[in-house]
Amino acid sequence: MLKIQVKTFEELTKQDLYSLLQLRSEVFVVEQNCVYQDIDGKDQKALHVLGFKEGKLIGYTRIFKPGDYFKESSIGRVVVAKHGRAYKYGYDIMKVSIKAIKENYNTSLIKISAQVYLKKFYTNLGFTATGETYLEDDIPHIAMIKE
Repeated sequence: MLKIQVKTFEELTKQDLYSLLQLRSEVFVVEQNCVYQDIDGKDQKALHVLGFKEGKLIGYTRIFKPGDYFKESSIGRVVVAKHGRAYKYGYDIMKVSIKAIKENYNTSLIKISAQVYLKKFYTNLGFTATGETYLEDDIPHIAMIKE
């Protein structure tokens, strides 16, 4: 079971920030072999959803209110450490993220930019693909909406 916390940027400890940047880099840059600008100036606007297992960060998302990333509220940087994926922690962290959007932004409309290979995962959470696939940082993505 994950211990999940939702924090503003200001509430993140130095260790939280270090851990989330390390996890994002470990998966998105190293594992996916994708050089991109992860530190994009948007973390300060986001709410950060951190999932801990035995005190170690294993899952993470960042969420935005409508207008801060897309016109709709959004969830991004969805990541689970490789050794935690077999336990379906991605579903746990996403369910808390969806709930946090409803509680903090009073909306159920969410847009994401999903890596295409994860389309079924997001569909299982109630998202529907919209439009054509596109490349984002040389990785195929598709826009998905949850209403």
